[in-house]
Amino acid sequence: MAAALIALAGCATTAPTGGAQAPAVPAPGTSPAVAPRFAAAASAPAAAASRPDAAAPRPFDDVVKGATRQAGFLSLWRKDDKLWIEVPVDQLDQPFLLSANVSQSVGERWLYAGQMGAWWLVNFRRTSPTQMQLVALNTDFAATQPQMREVVSQSFSNSLLASTAIVSAPHPTRKSVLIDGGFLLTDLPGYGTSIETVYRLPFALDRGNSFFEKSRATDDLATIGARLHFGMARYPAPPLTPPAVVLPPPATLPDARSLFVGLVYSFTKLPDEPMRPRLADPRLGHFTHVVADYSSDTTFNPRRHHIARWRLEKQDPAAPLSPPKQPIVFWLDKNIPLSFRASVQAGVLEWNKAFEKIGFKDAIVVRQQADTDDWDTLDSRHASIRWFTGRDVGVAVGPHQADPRTGEIFDADIAMSDAFARHARRIATEDLGRPQALPGMHRHGGAEAACEVGFEALREMDFSLDLLEARGDLPVGGPAAEAVVQAVVKDTIMHEVGHTLGLKHNFKGSTVISREQLRDAGFTATHALSGSVMDYNPFNMPLAGERPTTLNNTTLGPYDYWAIEYAYKPLAPAEEAAELAKIAARSTDPLLAYSDDYEAGEDSVDPLVNRGDLGDDPLAYHRRRLELSRELWARVQARVPQPGDDPVRDRRALINGFASLPGTASMVGKYVGGMHTTRDVAGAPGARPTFVPVDPAKQRDALRFLTQGFFSTDSFRFEPQFLARLAPDYNESERGPVSIPAAVLAVQTTALDRLMSPGVATRLLDLPLYLPPEKRRGALTLAEVYGTVQDAVWSELRNGQEIDRLRRNLQREHLRRVQGMLLRGPGGLSADALSLVRYHAVRLQGQLRHAAGVPGRSVESRAHLQSCLSQLDEALRATMLRS
Repeated sequence: MAAALIALAGCATTAPTGGAQAPAVPAPGTSPAVAPRFAAAASAPAAAASRPDAAAPRPFDDVVKGATRQAGFLSLWRKDDKLWIEVPVDQLDQPFLLSANVSQSVGERWLYAGQMGAWWLVNFRRTSPTQMQLVALNTDFAATQPQMREVVSQSFSNSLLASTAIVSAPHPTRKSVLIDGGFLLTDLPGYGTSIETVYRLPFALDRGNSFFEKSRATDDLATIGARLHFGMARYPAPPLTPPAVVLPPPATLPDARSLFVGLVYSFTKLPDEPMRPRLADPRLGHFTHVVADYSSDTTFNPRRHHIARWRLEKQDPAAPLSPPKQPIVFWLDKNIPLSFRASVQAGVLEWNKAFEKIGFKDAIVVRQQADTDDWDTLDSRHASIRWFTGRDVGVAVGPHQADPRTGEIFDADIAMSDAFARHARRIATEDLGRPQALPGMHRHGGAEAACEVGFEALREMDFSLDLLEARGDLPVGGPAAEAVVQAVVKDTIMHEVGHTLGLKHNFKGSTVISREQLRDAGFTATHALSGSVMDYNPFNMPLAGERPTTLNNTTLGPYDYWAIEYAYKPLAPAEEAAELAKIAARSTDPLLAYSDDYEAGEDSVDPLVNRGDLGDDPLAYHRRRLELSRELWARVQARVPQPGDDPVRDRRALINGFASLPGTASMVGKYVGGMHTTRDVAGAPGARPTFVPVDPAKQRDALRFLTQGFFSTDSFRFEPQFLARLAPDYNESERGPVSIPAAVLAVQTTALDRLMSPGVATRLLDLPLYLPPEKRRGALTLAEVYGTVQDAVWSELRNGQEIDRLRRNLQREHLRRVQGMLLRGPGGLSADALSLVRYHAVRLQGQLRHAAGVPGRSVESRAHLQSCLSQLDEALRATMLRS
């Protein structure tokens, strides 16, 4: 059993009937010339007949006797459970694209169906009369100068993906040979690593129970479906000493020891004439394919960034508006529910507005796969949109696959979770977590940029529908609620189509629309709510008493038109560089603000670069968001339960009110020590400084909001009778009450982590270097931040009030971070920052010592203060001894 479950990716598979086992792969550098060997085999039949070679491949016609041929770029031959690939002699050593997309999977933990997988630029290389290699070509390094081309070839290796047996002599007339397709039933894309990552169980590929499914060949494509079986002989017993982390076994399988993975392999012919690559400009956000070009030693950085884009050429180059020679075609998979197809199509075709601005009519076309079609939209010649589902899924992704040498996109498959429909009908969402990407999964071009817009859109929709329902503005399941869902689907598809066209996220786009415009129904009815659909744009929810406008984004923003213009505007080669520079120079236009994923990261510096804010003042938006959560909680607490109500409705609304607040706290914290950033080119007309400190008044305003809005328990008060009625779904595993202290602490610790991070400390200490002398006196200092945070967290030490459980939790978390800084040393903190930590810790020590002796507090509060004082004494003593 164990032997049956072990297979090596890339090894030769079963030898053909009547033939010998394939020999081992020869050592590197020993391969003879390929084409002459084919010619010799075809031109010397007499010699072969006089001295028969038992290991020589059988005649072509003998091998395929009784087999069915699918003719094409690489013809496929099928007989029983066997599959052979016919490799023409002129295809040897010629590059083509190979992709492996996932058609079936486990249905949890990012092991989902309908996902694009790995792809490579490859070629076939014959290494002996009986052996063929599939080689992944190294496209990351190149040179056009002959000597340097040789240097690059020697310096950077290709990779062997598979080696397989040549099972036939050359065809009498076509001179092609047959290779055993069994190498596709190995774990060529390395999917087993993803399985191991999420389960940490000894799953192994079971070659004997893996098999081929349908296949198809055309003039430019050969596609093969494979079903791989992964299994383990037995489920391992739990260790006697449990490890620190225990990952649960698969929860979606009838037997946790066995699973199947469906793959769709595509062998794609490349165009005879490669597309002219277009260089990226960092002032805009396009996915790029990077090549280190060593042709010249006069450039400091040899890396060239080619943007990812489709080949789009006008039928009539002289016409101001012309159809393309070949449009970008998106196929709607037949598995998309009928009720969503119109919204999906509308989301795709919305991008034609941007292409019309640069002279293309109907650049994008949508077609529907028929129920009777037997081809898979995951093959490389059908850019597609398809539905998928999973036990824990709530995302949409829009990756693409391209020629890494030029950036030309050949395929893109958008995968849309079915969770939108279920959430719209108010099904409980407690089981849905934030998606965690696996290595190599859903790559947008060459960037490992996981897209969470689907998750964010679902969370926004959950919260907004709960609040609108609580207000009585949107009955559950009614036409108005359905219209909101359809609008969210369209908006999400627009975002993912943008990725498939080559556009990265733009997390500054939402700041170009003013708060006044967002509250103007006339403006929102005809304009985008954001500068870019490539941002994570939340719902435009009005506060109680405000006049409602458009709820969510419905069209492209000005940045999206600009990014499409740069990538796709037809330009003559001689004029391209100058014209692209003119287009990119418009980056100083406030409506074209741009920043990417990196600048929205955890330790990013610009408070205007965020995921999930709306309007030109993010701080004002975050205040509104906390106010909306408190309104939702107040309304559901006041609601009187009625017979027939959804029993988990109020529990769900409580959780949804908390869902966005940790992110809100983190984004508000970016103001403290923050720097506004631009991507302007130094010296260009109108160029702005790259880094400008946030106004000190704004920094202090954000600090007050965190310490008064999130550190105060007044923001999180709930009626006891409300908490007592929050029943769980007894048909599911999660039981017990909702933990308000845990939910509140998750928000508060996010704020503490940001304010007490080494990055914030460094920027606050460096801030005076960016200010003229006359402005340094009023700058926010690290001492002020540490003091403000500490005073807010420990305010009861001064006012003598009782310390409730929520506040004790917050104080412990603050003290834990202070202890960590004192005991673990620098950890990224400068000596100045550490001295300030110690200074405020000594001050806190004195306050704790005084408060511990004041009578009148509860036993819990006195015990808490004594424990905190003891811990702080030990930390300060240990710090002194170490020093």
